[in-house]
Amino acid sequence: MPTVAPLDLDGHCITATFINDIPHFALADGVVHRLDHGHKWAEIHDGLLSTAIDAAAGIIVSGGEDGRIQATDSAGKTTTVATVERKWITSVAIGPRGLIGWATGKTAGARLGDGQIRSFQHERSIEGLAFAPKGARIAAARYNGVSMFWVAAEGQPVDLEWKGAHTDVTFSPDGKYVVTAMQENALHGWRLTDSRHMRMTGYPAKIKSTSWSAKGKWLASSGAPAAIVWPFHGKDGPMGKSPLELGTRGDQSVTAVACHPTDDVVAIGYTDGMVMASRFSDQKEVLLRRSGEGPVTSLDWDKAGKRICFGSEAGDCGVVDISA
Repeated sequence: MPTVAPLDLDGHCITATFINDIPHFALADGVVHRLDHGHKWAEIHDGLLSTAIDAAAGIIVSGGEDGRIQATDSAGKTTTVATVERKWITSVAIGPRGLIGWATGKTAGARLGDGQIRSFQHERSIEGLAFAPKGARIAAARYNGVSMFWVAAEGQPVDLEWKGAHTDVTFSPDGKYVVTAMQENALHGWRLTDSRHMRMTGYPAKIKSTSWSAKGKWLASSGAPAAIVWPFHGKDGPMGKSPLELGTRGDQSVTAVACHPTDDVVAIGYTDGMVMASRFSDQKEVLLRRSGEGPVTSLDWDKAGKRICFGSEAGDCGVVDISA
């Protein structure tokens, strides 16, 4: 049976994650907590707004209300990546080879691996950022679509248009697709070879969490009474195909998803704090944690796929061990 080690914190947990297999919990007040031979913490920001995880480098990159972009390692040591005076850093992103990106208002910034900092301007406010898997481009979600900038070269962005407000963006692991979450309770995607549109609709709530499966064949999402998992293993992506609906509950909605690092399994968090895992192949479910305080805001697996850390809006956090 899974065992749960709780960690009760005072505040909204924005991100729960493992850094070098140490559980970390980043709260909106700017404090990052970790469970490393006891409960330890470090104040990183005066108000934290956004995070991105660089598992290879073993850091959390964060953006705050204080205009700072910070990189924090698993020992709690923090390095300032950049500072944008009197601005809120609403989105951050991680790319390969030390790439770090951030957004504030209509401006995106990127620090290249050699330390060079580049800036990209847009006509609309940027709501979300993501680097392409190889790091050549950075995508910015904005009103009426996505703009993709070349990170290390000059030139005009490639614009992918679709009417409406796009609030977040992700690349498929193979780099063939770009998918956004929208204000209107939908996902929208583009196949980059020909800019073909992919509409993924029918959600009753806003999609605040997405996660690609280990091999990139599936995209799991929140925003419904089940985890909605779209197939991306054909040349047309999810077009003409029905998604899987995993962990369905009639009286609660899914608020967070996290795919297993190696297997086709997804961890699912709900509005009442419950955490479940479900397998794609047969939709078998395992209860990992009973309901708690506040909706689950973030989930993550450790490298071995044996532990899951979770955080909630109420600071009701902890680690589930499924190896027992």
